[in-house]
Amino acid sequence: MSKLNFDFYNSTCGRIRSIRLESAIRDYLCKKSMAYPNLPLIEALRSTATKLREGSFYAWGHHGACNCGSLLQVITSMTKEEILTYAHTGTGEWTEIAEDYCMVTGAPAYLMISKLEALGLTSIDIHNLEYLDDKKILSHLPGGFRWLKRNVREDVIIYFETFANMLEMELPINSFRKNRQTTDVKSALSLQEANEGVFA
Repeated sequence: MSKLNFDFYNSTCGRIRSIRLESAIRDYLCKKSMAYPNLPLIEALRSTATKLREGSFYAWGHHGACNCGSLLQVITSMTKEEILTYAHTGTGEWTEIAEDYCMVTGAPAYLMISKLEALGLTSIDIHNLEYLDDKKILSHLPGGFRWLKRNVREDVIIYFETFANMLEMELPINSFRKNRQTTDVKSALSLQEANEGVFA
């Protein structure tokens, strides 16, 4: 590991450990640069994609209605105007705010980043969500790898849905894929209880 990467790793882990995350999520993020697979994050990504498909306001240049802004609307229940006000206490785009994020400042913009990280996202994920450029996700797009445009609603929708599908396949429950294909109510309830036990 190069010195640059080592410094980045240490600073990222220090930041992760400074906020109150579920221990499983915190430990995972210190080892990985990809989001921690968990149901709340999966549901938030899909809900955001659904809202966009149904015509919710979208503008890549608007902190409260861009890619990350749209996701923040879902996980915080805040309006795009409220998120915009919070974002303006930071500097630059969400990606830049995430890179500069420090809990010590307590600035509202950084509180928004803490919401994203508490959901299991890393600063790298936040950048990739805003620019739709994670090659691992792009390689799993329906029809195969292709580049997407960061400010095109349809591209944001397919990226969020593909990201959610990937995370779902990586859930720490070996029988998840098998259980997901059954309509048996009892099996579905057992799966829900298993998930609650993992993230309790």
